[in-house]
Amino acid sequence: MMKFETTVALRFLREGRMQTALIVGATTIGVSLIIFITGMLTGLQADLVRRTLGTQPQIVVRPPDEINRVQLAGTFDVARLANAQARAQRLRSIDQWQPLLARIAAMPGVVAVAPTVSGAALARRGEADKSITLYGIEREPYLRVTKLDEKIVAGQLSVNTGEIVIGVQLAQDLGVGVGDKIRIETARSSGDAFTVRGLIDAGNREANRRNVYVNFRTGQTLLDLTGGASNLDITTNDVFTAEKFAQALRNQTDQKVESWIETNSQLFAAIANQNVMTFLIRAFVAIIVAVGITSVLVVSVVQKQREIGILRAMGAARGAILRVFLLQGAIIGIASAILGSVGGTGLMVLGSRLLRSPDGSAFLTVRWAPELYIGAIAVAIVFGLLAAIVPARRAAGLDPAQAIRA
Repeated sequence: MMKFETTVALRFLREGRMQTALIVGATTIGVSLIIFITGMLTGLQADLVRRTLGTQPQIVVRPPDEINRVQLAGTFDVARLANAQARAQRLRSIDQWQPLLARIAAMPGVVAVAPTVSGAALARRGEADKSITLYGIEREPYLRVTKLDEKIVAGQLSVNTGEIVIGVQLAQDLGVGVGDKIRIETARSSGDAFTVRGLIDAGNREANRRNVYVNFRTGQTLLDLTGGASNLDITTNDVFTAEKFAQALRNQTDQKVESWIETNSQLFAAIANQNVMTFLIRAFVAIIVAVGITSVLVVSVVQKQREIGILRAMGAARGAILRVFLLQGAIIGIASAILGSVGGTGLMVLGSRLLRSPDGSAFLTVRWAPELYIGAIAVAIVFGLLAAIVPARRAAGLDPAQAIRA
């Protein structure tokens, strides 16, 4: 049924080869830019989040802060209350943490939850000593929450009794390597000697200097939290809705709940603003592409007035002429979408090879998301059709007699 319109549309495009090539080329560049910008920024965001959450959970549940309750005699003394000294925070266990862990694990959207203990400690090796943050973890549950095993650069992530995993900077400061022994002491324990089984590189110098990981029960003993857990670390199925989940959890418990979005607010704000800018860039590129297609097809209508008049005089309906130019817009959109997908993919591959981390490794990983290409193709076709509406209506509205005399 569309054979006539398709034949005419293709013929018009072939006759205006230069115009067709220019508009397809320009539209291809636009589609390539949309795919390139979207793909690269999406990959960059995913890698930034992955690096940020590589050694930290999405959500942490802790005991609530201890506050002073000033005893006031007689009248309410506002000045005295305002000048009350803040109370020192003790290392405490979450009250009834096992039932709370089970309740959290059963909540929709929770992928994993792991109990941990953490507190200040001192690492010693001969005459060298460094203040550290000690983490007591259960290996398997903790690895479902974080990707700590991916940060191992030497040895392995083994935290059995008497074993420890430390950061590369701490290892350098103490002059130790895999297989060496260091002593860990805390304010509540004289400590013990541990064998270094693995070195981690968290991508952060301070974390590499301070973070130390031992067995969960060992951490409980060193921090004098026998049977307790100072944190419940949680990961959900959507990293960007962690704050929403944390807020829901705050409404269900009196414990302190913090999400990675709250603790990394500047990073999240940068990602949100980046998404807005990406959308605006894509929108402007799409509008420019549509204006270009419209301009070329309007010129084509002017150039083809005589042919359009002859077709109308031979019995071609207004609807048929309308569809001829709509088909031209669709064909341009489809051709540009295919070529633009290839070009955008090439640009992403090139960009991923050019961007490097300080250690020389790839800074980001290109993710081949089918929805990216489907979306780009759909945008190109839709904007091609929309751009063709004005010239198509103009062509369909031409009077045959006047068009032939023109």
